[in-house]
Amino acid sequence: MSTPPFVSPSLSSVSSVRASPVPKSWGRSVTAGVAFPVRPYGPSLRLSSPGMAATGLGGNGSPVAPENSTVSSRLGEVKRVTKETNVHVKINLDGTGVANSSSGIPFLDHMLDQLASHGLFDVYVKATGDTHIDDHHSNEDIALAIGTALLQALGDRKGINRFGHFTAPLDEAAVEVILDLSGRPHLSCGLSIPTERVGAYDTQLVEHFFQSLVNTSGMTLHIRQLAGNNSHHIIEATFKAFARALRQATEYDLRRHGTIPSSKGVLSRS
Repeated sequence: MSTPPFVSPSLSSVSSVRASPVPKSWGRSVTAGVAFPVRPYGPSLRLSSPGMAATGLGGNGSPVAPENSTVSSRLGEVKRVTKETNVHVKINLDGTGVANSSSGIPFLDHMLDQLASHGLFDVYVKATGDTHIDDHHSNEDIALAIGTALLQALGDRKGINRFGHFTAPLDEAAVEVILDLSGRPHLSCGLSIPTERVGAYDTQLVEHFFQSLVNTSGMTLHIRQLAGNNSHHIIEATFKAFARALRQATEYDLRRHGTIPSSKGVLSRS
C-alpha cells in the first residue's frame, strides 16, 4: 500500500520519507475553519518540493528546510485542564496566518489574531475559565499552553534561525522585540502602558501573558517600548512585533543545512 501525502495549509507538497501503511482516515484535521495537518506520530516528512527547491521558499514565502534534511511537521497541540480553566491550543508554525480564537477574553482574542496574521502561524485557541472572577487565570493558562505548543512544534530546532528581532509601529506607538529560542526562559519587559484597562482587559496581564509563554517555551524575550501613549496601540504593537520576531526565529536558515544553531550542538528547554 502506498502512503498518501500529508497536505499542509502552506506547503505545496509534502512527501513521506519512510513509507508505511496509513489508515484512510488520516488527512487533515479541521477545527472550526482552521485546517491542521494530522501529526503522523512517527514518519519524518521531507519539507521540500521541486518548486520550493527552485525558489528556496515555502508556501508562506519563508525559507524551507534544506533539500536533503528531514524534519517533523511543525505542529503543537496542548490541552490544559485545571479547576480554574479548560484550554485547548493548536499551532502550526508553517501556516498561512489563520486565527480561530475564543478565549473568553475579547481583547486577548484580538491580540492572538495579530500573532497569527503577522507571524503567518495558524493559531487555534479555545478556552473557558473563571472570568466571572477576573481574566487572570485564563490569560495565564492560555499563554502557558501556547508556550508548550511552541515547544512541541519546534522539536529539536534543527535548521532554524533561532534569533528574531523586529520593531513594529502603530501610529504614535513603537515597540521593539528581540528573542532567542535558546531553551532558557527569560523575560525583560519594558512597557509603560498608561491606563489600567483597555476595554475590560487589565493591562497588567500583558506582561504576565509573555512571562507565562516564556516559562513554558524556553524563550529569551526582550520587549522595549520606544514610543506611545495610547494603551491599545502599545499592546497591539507589542504583539505584532512579537509575531514578526517569532516568525523570523522559527524560519529556516538555508545555509545551516539542517544543523542545530548552537555551538553546543543542543538547544533544549531542559
